[in-house]
Amino acid sequence: MKEDGALHLKKLAKFLGFPFSLEEERGGEIGKIAKLCSFDNMKKLEVNKSGKSIKNFENKNLFRKAEVGDWMNYLTPNMVERLSKVIEEKLEGSGLRFKVFS
Repeated sequence: MKEDGALHLKKLAKFLGFPFSLEEERGGEIGKIAKLCSFDNMKKLEVNKSGKSIKNFENKNLFRKAEVGDWMNYLTPNMVERLSKVIEEKLEGSGLRFKVFS
């Protein structure tokens, strides 16, 4: 997503069955959505600074650094292997892929 956000938003919309129209693309809707969903914007929302969600997990912990691959600093090699298998299985046939950065 960080490499080419607009391209991935278009792919996601198409995958969900709601592709952008030519008018929406020309009108800059993809850019507006990208800005609205940006890390900086999402992190600034009050709901994400306080409160709790699932099982008393604090919302502020959902946003860390926005660095590609930072998740690898939190997982063991065994966890990465297990997660990779689950992701591969769940995405099979979808045309989506998960790029691992090391």
